[in-house]
Amino acid sequence: MQPVQAPFPATRLRRARQSAAIRALVRETTLAPSDFIWPVFLRDGTGVEEEIPSMPGVMRRSVDRVVESAREALGLGIPAICLFPYTDPAKKTQDCAEAWNPDNLSNTATRAIKDAVPEMAVMTDVALDPYNIDGHDGFVEDGEIVNDRTVEALVKQALSQAAAGADIIGPSDMMDGRIGALRAALEAEGRQKVMLLSYAAKYASAFYGPFRDAVGASGALKGDKTTYQMDPANSDEALRLVARDLSEGADMVMIKPGMPYLDICRRVKDAFGAPTFAYQVSGEYAMLAGAAQNGWVDGDRVMLESLMAFKRAGCDGVLTYFAPAAARLLNG
Repeated sequence: MQPVQAPFPATRLRRARQSAAIRALVRETTLAPSDFIWPVFLRDGTGVEEEIPSMPGVMRRSVDRVVESAREALGLGIPAICLFPYTDPAKKTQDCAEAWNPDNLSNTATRAIKDAVPEMAVMTDVALDPYNIDGHDGFVEDGEIVNDRTVEALVKQALSQAAAGADIIGPSDMMDGRIGALRAALEAEGRQKVMLLSYAAKYASAFYGPFRDAVGASGALKGDKTTYQMDPANSDEALRLVARDLSEGADMVMIKPGMPYLDICRRVKDAFGAPTFAYQVSGEYAMLAGAAQNGWVDGDRVMLESLMAFKRAGCDGVLTYFAPAAARLLNG
């Protein structure tokens, strides 16, 4: 219920906006570096940093450079880093066995970060698309992305990540039943402390294009992902998916993409009160960073304004490629 206000001039709402000090006192939403998870891209090699053309300012980094990035993030107050591998095309197969190779890029980087910067929380991605010659998050049989066989593979992938030291596992595949299967497997392996941040409401979006460039998946995808990722027209379905994943053992839930789906963030937080995150995905980043690069917008201001929108919509945190730049500004 809205509070009753006295009529003008007894009520002058501009009084609360008259100075920076007063605005700070009445500000409803705050943004801090501790709200961010920083997604980073991995590649083979040593001493490598290569810019991704469709994501200005974002790099693929070799493991040693990702360790340096983790140190930087910790110093900025960013609590978590999320790893996405650019897999050598020669290692992409139909059986996706590289996904659970204990020495794959993601697992190697996880161990290196936890050895060098143990305070940094490491999040990993569970899905087969970085390792699948067909480009899909699951196995393809006779043109169909099959569910149950894929879940069995996702369990093996997650267990290899947990063994490498991952703190948070992020299933982004959108297969049915995978949260329950992952939680049961982690419990059976004595990995009770490993958290599941489920991509519970992941939409079949056109905003993922630059990410696919970053992980080398552009052009590999056969067909599309509409049979397992969500229809952008649906909202109630997102609530059913979140309810299911929480009931199966998810600790936190994710909405992806972010800014075009702030209404979903708000509904999820209001309905469940669970830790709720959003992913400011590559296409969102590329639009803002590209416009700033061309001088069409004030880059720093639109960056912080976009991130504040997630908090205002009810998110507890956000995965964003802006994390280090935003943290530097917020730290003053």
